[in-house]
Amino acid sequence: MEQRTRTRTGTAAAGTADRVRRGIRAGLAVGVAAVTLATVGGCAFGRPKIDVTPPSWATASPSASYDPYSPTPSYTPGYDSYSPSPTQETYDPDGRSDVRGSGCDFSASLRQFTYTVSITNPSTTSSYSYDMRIDWMKDRPADGSSYGQHQRSVVVAPGATETYTAKYTLNQSSWQAFWYTCQITRASKSKM
Repeated sequence: MEQRTRTRTGTAAAGTADRVRRGIRAGLAVGVAAVTLATVGGCAFGRPKIDVTPPSWATASPSASYDPYSPTPSYTPGYDSYSPSPTQETYDPDGRSDVRGSGCDFSASLRQFTYTVSITNPSTTSSYSYDMRIDWMKDRPADGSSYGQHQRSVVVAPGATETYTAKYTLNQSSWQAFWYTCQITRASKSKM
């Protein structure tokens, strides 16, 4: 039976060269693995972190703005908290714009004119006295004459409305048909 044996051929220098090559390959493999792990982990070749947190003076006001590339804050003043000083109410001694009339009527059985008057004080701070005059005027022909008049003074509190019925009774007991209108001819207003 014939035996075969394998013998190593070559010199010792050749064996050393093989070991060096294997070592280089192993070193390269370890290096590639390290670079791969570092890249996957996000550590290799990363950009340096820059802190862009604005300083406290830049965020103190909601209307301030901060740009990390231009650290000087731009500020626009806000006027939300500004309230103008209250203005004084204007006073007009003619209070006819504060007065409304309704229900201009004449009762033949009572021989009486009536007119409902409402006075509203627009002031929120002052009471006013209204010196009122109501006239029942001749209407056809409208010659400027009055059948009768009613005068009264009424005090109205701030923001309140006072309502009353003005009346005038004719002295005559009989008359012919006539036309009339109700007019608020005076509403002088004075502060109390």
